[in-house]
Amino acid sequence: MTDHDRRDLAADGGSASDAARREQDIDYLETEINLLKPRTPYMRDHLRIIWMGFALWALTTFGPVTATVVAPDVMTTQMPVIGFPFHYFAIAIGGPAAALILSAWYSRKRDHLDAKYGIDHDAPAQAPSSEGAVSADGGVDE
Repeated sequence: MTDHDRRDLAADGGSASDAARREQDIDYLETEINLLKPRTPYMRDHLRIIWMGFALWALTTFGPVTATVVAPDVMTTQMPVIGFPFHYFAIAIGGPAAALILSAWYSRKRDHLDAKYGIDHDAPAQAPSSEGAVSADGGVDE
């Protein structure tokens, strides 16, 4: 089955459990990762979230600065409450607030994506086999 077939199956009637099963069968250490053309549905969905977040971040970070250049009369008007120009307020309060909101947004979107593909971060890690067991410091027990 080609990547195109998998994409069609996931988009057209493939269940979430089918998509989760396909994601679990992929060996990510052997799979080539291409950020411009991801191979798996999970990677495509995750990359879509990342690019959307990047666009929102760029808008909230550079938007007030650009607006000050484009429309200086509007952006440099004095705010009646604090007496500073609006662009100071937009950058000093809006920038950090937007970063917090984007962090919460990304976290929710990532949780929904993990649930869609059956990824459970609360599941305990499997214990290594007794042969070649990894010790607490990362070495191999002998």
